[in-house]
Amino acid sequence: MRIGHWQLECIPGDVQANTNEVVEHLELAAKAGIEVLSFPESMLTGYYRTEELARANSIETNGAEIAELLARTASRDLTFMVGYNERRGEELRNTVLVARAGKILGTYSKAFPCFGYFTPGRDFPVFQHDDLIFGVVICADGGYIEPTRILALKGARVVFAPHYNYIAAQGLLDHFVRVRSDHTARARENEIWFLRGNNVCSGRDAGLDTDGVGYGDSYLVDPTGEIIVRGQRHVENLLSFDLPTPLGSATRRSLVSAQALGEHLLEVVRDLPEH
Repeated sequence: MRIGHWQLECIPGDVQANTNEVVEHLELAAKAGIEVLSFPESMLTGYYRTEELARANSIETNGAEIAELLARTASRDLTFMVGYNERRGEELRNTVLVARAGKILGTYSKAFPCFGYFTPGRDFPVFQHDDLIFGVVICADGGYIEPTRILALKGARVVFAPHYNYIAAQGLLDHFVRVRSDHTARARENEIWFLRGNNVCSGRDAGLDTDGVGYGDSYLVDPTGEIIVRGQRHVENLLSFDLPTPLGSATRRSLVSAQALGEHLLEVVRDLPEH
C-alpha cells in the first residue's frame, strides 16, 4: 500500500485557497497511486498566536467549508487527513479530519496543543483503509510517549503526525534534532511506522507574525527507527512510500510493558506532586 504526505504551504486566513490546494494536490496524489495521504496541521485555516485570530479563522466540522471539501473529493477513493482550527461550541480545538470518498471517517484533536486557548483532545481513535490500521497524532503530540503508544496498543501499524512548523532561527537546530529523536523513539519503542508530515513556509507567516523558518523535512521512520524516505526541505513536495505487506500485528513490546508495569506507573504518578 502506498502512503504519502503533501508538504505544502498554507495561506493563513484563506480557507478557500487552502481548500483548493488540498483538492488539487489530492488529485495529483491519486494519480501517483497513493492510497492514504496526509496534509499539514492547520492546513485549511492557518495557525495563530492569539485566540482572537484563531477564533476568527476557525471552522466547524459539520460546517459549509468541510462540506465543500468532502463534495469536491467524493470521487476519489483514497483516504486523506487534513488539519484545521475547529470551532466546537465555545471550544477551540486543533483538529485533523480523516475522510474517504466524500465521507468523514472521524477526527482527532491535538492532545498537547502549543497554545493555551485550545482545548486538549483526549480521544485516540484508530482508522482503517482496507487492511491498514492507522492513527493520527499532531505535531507536539509526537514528543510525548502516551499518544502514539495508545494508538499502537489499539492496533495502529502506521501513525501519521501532521505538523505546522515555523521555528525561530535561534532554536532551529535544537528543534530539528529533538523532533527527529522523538520520532525515532516513537517508531522503535512501538515497532510502528511513523510519518512526520510537515508544512513549508516561504516567507513571514502572517498568522504567527514573527520571524521564523518553516523548513519542511517530512519523513517516514520505519519500525527499527530508520528514516526510510525523506522529502525535500524548504519546498513543496510529495513524499510517498510503498509499505511492505503484511505489516504484522500490534506491537508486542508495548503490550507486555503496559500489562506488566501499567499499575506501577499509576502508583508513581499518583504520588507525584501536582504541577
